[in-house]
Amino acid sequence: MCYGFDGDRTLTQSLAARGMGRRSMLRGAAVALGAGALAAGGAATALAASPAATVQGGPGHGNGRKPLVPPGQISIQLYTLRDSLGGEPGYDATLRELSRIGYNKVEQAGYHGRTARELRRFHDRLGIRTTSSHEGISETDEALRTKIDNARILGQKYMNVPYLASSNAADWQRWAERMNVEARAACRSGIRYGYHNHAHEFTTDLGRGRTPWDILTAELDPRYVHLEIDLYWTVTAAVELGERDVEGFSLDVIRAAPQSVLQYHVKDRSATDGDTSDLGTGIIDFPRIFKAHQVKEYIVENDRPDVTPIETARVGYGYLRRK
Repeated sequence: MCYGFDGDRTLTQSLAARGMGRRSMLRGAAVALGAGALAAGGAATALAASPAATVQGGPGHGNGRKPLVPPGQISIQLYTLRDSLGGEPGYDATLRELSRIGYNKVEQAGYHGRTARELRRFHDRLGIRTTSSHEGISETDEALRTKIDNARILGQKYMNVPYLASSNAADWQRWAERMNVEARAACRSGIRYGYHNHAHEFTTDLGRGRTPWDILTAELDPRYVHLEIDLYWTVTAAVELGERDVEGFSLDVIRAAPQSVLQYHVKDRSATDGDTSDLGTGIIDFPRIFKAHQVKEYIVENDRPDVTPIETARVGYGYLRRK
């Protein structure tokens, strides 16, 4: 679920239409590794036991390692912190804590009762930039202009469509055409326009062997539209389709797309039930993916934080910066 959309339900429906049931977990060594790490002592132990987001031989670190992800490329999807933003401790205190953790970028999910200008002023005081957002397809050209104007005020580089779902190929064709129109308009304002995936784009059967992903990657104009790949969802799609090499499936998705992959959503997958989990506590080999394809932004997310939203943010930042 990203920004309030239920990707799990849509995935389940798409599989049911194909006569398939949900798989609860990966089989084999990958699950054994993840489960063993969790059994050995929870999140902290799992962080040490899972593949750390580091490479060997980096200068300036006493242990000979350097992070795969520089701090300037780490962001967080604010939907992860929705309970804290809308309740206690509140938007201001939560953003201040993100700044203390080390985040200097966020991906906006709603305006939380403020105007874009008010958000920009507050973020500027904290040294945080809204570099990206999740925004639905606009119903009118006027709504599109407002969306782009707000993104410009916030100083965004990217805006992404967070979720679309249909079992009708004509809907996906129509949406792709509209996204191309919106992407050209965003480009004129210096903003990259993207699409964010869930799993059902790969599992929904539209007939004649086509999936929504086939239509999107064929029809979205790569000159104007990029992809924000959610790695949890590509791995989950791989699991449900019976793929054994889930990271390989994700990399195939990235390499085969005509569109540039400029952003990742980075959340882990539990070894026990396949749910989202904090970074480093699950089974996804992020270093393998990061080494094969680097992006401009690595956006921490967990739809259902393991402990608290702030702890998810802290664990995610620490994992991506692990030395």
